[in-house]
Order: sequence, then structure tokens, then C-alpha cells
Amino acid sequence: MRSMRRRTALQLGLWGAATVAAPHRLHAQGSRPVRVGVDAEFSLVDSTSAQAIELGLRAAIHEINAAGGVLGGRPLELVLRDNRSTPARALANVRELAGIPDLVAVFGGKFSPVVLDSVPLVHELRLPFFAVWSSADAIIDNLRRPNFVFRVALRDSLAMPKLLSTAQARNHRRVGLLLANTGWGRSNLAAAQAHVSRPGQPQVAGVAWFNWGETTLLKRYQGLLEAGAQTVVLVANDDDAAVLVRELATQPRSDRLPLLAHQGITGGRFVEAAGAALQAVDLSVVQTFSFQKASARQREKFLRSAAQVAGVTRIEEIMAPTGVAHAYDALHILARAIDSAGSTDRVAIRSALERVPEHQGLIKHYRPPFTSERHEALGPEELLIARYRADGVLVPA
Repeated sequence: MRSMRRRTALQLGLWGAATVAAPHRLHAQGSRPVRVGVDAEFSLVDSTSAQAIELGLRAAIHEINAAGGVLGGRPLELVLRDNRSTPARALANVRELAGIPDLVAVFGGKFSPVVLDSVPLVHELRLPFFAVWSSADAIIDNLRRPNFVFRVALRDSLAMPKLLSTAQARNHRRVGLLLANTGWGRSNLAAAQAHVSRPGQPQVAGVAWFNWGETTLLKRYQGLLEAGAQTVVLVANDDDAAVLVRELATQPRSDRLPLLAHQGITGGRFVEAAGAALQAVDLSVVQTFSFQKASARQREKFLRSAAQVAGVTRIEEIMAPTGVAHAYDALHILARAIDSAGSTDRVAIRSALERVPEHQGLIKHYRPPFTSERHEALGPEELLIARYRADGVLVPA
């Protein structure tokens, strides 16, 4: 079953790379494509994050090409590379993508540790890079001037305050942190410590670390329970979170603390892996976007495009909705910067991204998306807390 899913994800990606620009070629014969790269975890078993990013990009490219493309009639074309969630593979992919003629930018995948390793290279190559899922603060706060990295996604120093404030609003004053032992986990710990250092904030009852792929998290959770935690903030990906949920469902109800999760759990088949146990556990997750709360006009526009490029006709069919929306909006912003730059020169496009005046997107009206001092497109006002319905659909809490 897992190997079948892996093959399907790769086949879909390769099919899309070959056909994404075709509609525009019907009325722009001979125009050289302007290429956009994607380096993400396409072959990671049970992951849906890379596919979500791809869907958002394809929907945006479909709209842009149907409207005439960029630079006076050149179609946009997507070039996919699979990093297998491995930093070394990502570095090789980024370097290869940078060598492709008229490739103007690269979109990264889900994993902050992978993207963090790519940050020095994209600056060496002077290649604009979009983070549309990875949330570690240091991806943008990289001390590079000029900065070639832009983010349309959640940031840890926004996510953690939202999770901790939600705990406080639920009268949970003692919070346990259960964190992935990665740069992503450490980024979230720093954000939590900064937040709770201010007066009137919840206390951190304890911090527990785990490594990706562990077969049990119960002892670490129980340590937080024994330390007096009233709720647990979980920074984990889908597979590790599913392990914990299944284990919690076997515990006495009095020992099942509420879980407040980072968005990482939404980038895979978490609902399927957690199974019936999910309905026995109180779990919420931070999000930057929900199709249920989106503007009806923008939602329907997106769905028309998603139907054309992927046969998606209902928002309930969309897995990992934030990854879709982040990528969709970011690609539209990039297209405006390409036209503003007037060429495929990457340095000029990087500068133009800081000068896009506004964009009405799926997530919000960006006024402006970026500036020379701010490469984060989203802020605290976009954040919401969501829960999984019994049918597995993520909806605002």
C-alpha cells in the first residue's frame, strides 16, 4: 500500500511537469517558458505536503497562463524535483534547478531542517526561494543582505504564541512541550520561551524531546503529565503525532490531556494513521487558512482552476489546505514580480518581490506582500485554531 502511494505521487508529479504550460501554448506558439522550480518531499511515504504545494502552484499557473502568461505572453512552467526529505538531496536539486535556463525561483517543501540547509546555497546562487510550508524563524531571519528567501506560510514565532494563548484561553496555565528533536523543534522552543517570559503568560511545566520515527511517545508524554501539565503543545509531523494519539486513546480518560498541535500534522495521512483513536482525544491544530472561512469569490475561483489541473471540485477533497493556499498565493505574487522586473533576471525579480504593491489572494489581501524589511507575508491576524471533524476534514474550531 505504501509503495503504491509513493509511485502514485511521483507519477502525478511527472505528468504535471510535462503538461502544465500546455493551455497557454495554444495561443502563444513559440514563446519560451518561464520556469519555476519545486524542491520537495514528493516520495516521502504517506506525505501530502509536497502534493498540496504542487496543487496550489498548478492552479495559480493555470490562471496566469490562461490570462496571457508573464512578460508579454510567455507561459509559466513548473519543474519538480524530489528531495526525499533529505538535506543533501535538496542541495543537489537546488543547484541543478539553478542551472536551468529561465528558471526564476524555487519553492521549498515541508521540512524546516531541509530548507534551513538550503538557505546558504540559494544566497550563493542568488536564487529567489519561497518557503510555503517550512516555519522555522531562521529561514527568513538568516542575516543575509540582500535576503533571497521569502515566506508565505506559518512562522514558529507566530505559531507558538497562538498555541500558548489558546491554552491560556482554555484556563490551562501549565503547558507541556513535546517537541521534535530538530531545528524546527528548537525554533519552537525559542518561540515558547520568548512568549512565556512576558507577564501573565502560561508556565512551561516541562519540555520533552523525541526523534522522528520513534515507535512510542507515551513515556515522554507521561513525564509531562507527571510534571503537572494541563495541556500539551505538540510539534510533530503526521506520523509521530498519530503514534501519540493512538497511545493516548488507550489511557484512562483522566490521563488524556488536550493536545494543541503545530501545523506539521496536516502534511500527511494523519487522520488515516490515527484512525478511530482521533475521536477519543481532544486535539486542535494551528492553521493560517481555512477554505471554510475564505472569501466565496476567491474560493470558487480557485476551485475552478483546481478542477482543471487536478479534478478537485470540493474543498473537502483538499488535503493539507494551508500548503495549497500558501503556494497558490505565492505564485501569483511571484508572477507580478516577474512582470515588474521585466525579465527573468533573478536579482531583479528578488528586488521586485519587495515592491509588489498589493495582491488579492486566497488567504488575504496583501498590502503589500513583502517589503525590503519584511519577507514574511502572513501575520498573527491570519492564524486560527482548527479541529478534525469525524469525517477527517479540518475545520475552524
